[in-house]
Amino acid sequence: MIRYAEAVFNGHPDKFCDILADHMIEEAYKADADAYGQIEVGVWSDVVWLSGGIVTRKPLTKSAEQIVMDVGCHIGYTPDNYTDAAKYRVLNEICFQVGDPTPYTTHVNDQCIVIGWAGYDANTHFLPPEQFLAHSLREAVIKSFQTGKLSGQGPDGKLLIRMREEQNRWLLEHILATLQQKAETPLIDLAVILSSVMQTAYRDIRMLDSRWAQNWEDVELLVNPNGPLLNGGSDGDNGQTGRKLVMDYYGPRIPIGGGALSGKDMSHIDRLGAYTARHAALKIVLSGAKSCQVTVVYAPNRNEPLDILYDIEGRGRPVPPDYFHHKNMRKCFAGFKNTGNIGTGSHFYNPSLPWNRGLYEKI
Repeated sequence: MIRYAEAVFNGHPDKFCDILADHMIEEAYKADADAYGQIEVGVWSDVVWLSGGIVTRKPLTKSAEQIVMDVGCHIGYTPDNYTDAAKYRVLNEICFQVGDPTPYTTHVNDQCIVIGWAGYDANTHFLPPEQFLAHSLREAVIKSFQTGKLSGQGPDGKLLIRMREEQNRWLLEHILATLQQKAETPLIDLAVILSSVMQTAYRDIRMLDSRWAQNWEDVELLVNPNGPLLNGGSDGDNGQTGRKLVMDYYGPRIPIGGGALSGKDMSHIDRLGAYTARHAALKIVLSGAKSCQVTVVYAPNRNEPLDILYDIEGRGRPVPPDYFHHKNMRKCFAGFKNTGNIGTGSHFYNPSLPWNRGLYEKI
């Protein structure tokens, strides 16, 4: 069976918008642990457009302009890059309201369908292997942008992988990578360095999991087939929050439901329901199922879901219905608001993130 997966780096305009929206939520939580927030971000050229609403009992300590600059600089939009975050013109249309946010956060404030999925095992972080590999390579490249062989390159780019799944034998066949580069870096040099970074990451994965059977020398790597990519970031493409939902969830072969993740506070049913459904699917797999997909449907102003549907392969123990009650879900995730990990750009991949922490232990 041929499998595909795709990922984008943090300097991609869409992912920049996602991360920026989440950092607005993090700043709201610093001002008020009960904060309400729903943020949309768009970017093009040297303009960042912010909209939505935030309600906190105290004003935020950082301005929207400062948050944009901080996030952009952290990603790599610095003066020596084609995109410089300090030069962004910020059109801030966010409605900042000082007041009690709990009328917005203590009940289901929207309708939605959320889907949680888990399968395989801890070696793939209970994700489809192609999705796990794409995100593993993504993280390796991002780390190399910051402190490794690719320092100074990026931060924009994306990758796509093709692999063949033959029962317990996984063959990585092809990687397509598009990467922003310095003008003075020859494309062939960039390809050699990128190949080295990915080879090291792939070697480490193979050392932990023998199912990755393909040797790196037999993997076809295609780098920047359009030629050198110099004007990355928002100078080369526009970006919006929520346009990379398939990558944020489980990849193209698992349904994602209808809910966005980035830019919403942790009480919003889209986000809270999605994390809880993933949490439930993991528990069911850890209890003995081979895979599990949980579908939960919510209506506005109803604490309990309209429906819960389990699609379990093998034998596993479903969680009780009140697991998905909005009040109980908020209690479960109450301690995850001020960890500084919300705006990481990764939702289900990294087991150290707050909503994944402790989920890989045997039940």
